[in-house]
Amino acid sequence: MSGLEMTNAQIFQQVALLRWLSSQTDEDRMILATVTGVQVGRELLNRFTGQDKVDAYKNECILNISEFLRQNPRASQADINAEVEKRVLVFASRVKALESAPIF
Repeated sequence: MSGLEMTNAQIFQQVALLRWLSSQTDEDRMILATVTGVQVGRELLNRFTGQDKVDAYKNECILNISEFLRQNPRASQADINAEVEKRVLVFASRVKALESAPIF
């Protein structure tokens, strides 16, 4: 994503908002409130657990290892092991740092 696209949750919220704006019924207001509440709850859970950041760090670790293997096709097993260990240690330290990071 380029950062300009909406997430699925944002699209649902915008659809609910559009419905309520066009009808202003209590039913559509409740749908909007529910969709917004779910989105806020999901974001708070993500912030408390840091799972989105852990997933991003894991993906970055895997990509870095893959890039090393691609750039070094003749690397020895010892070199590969050292690179994997280095990248996993970076991943682990970044995850550990999340424990002391502010939530908001």
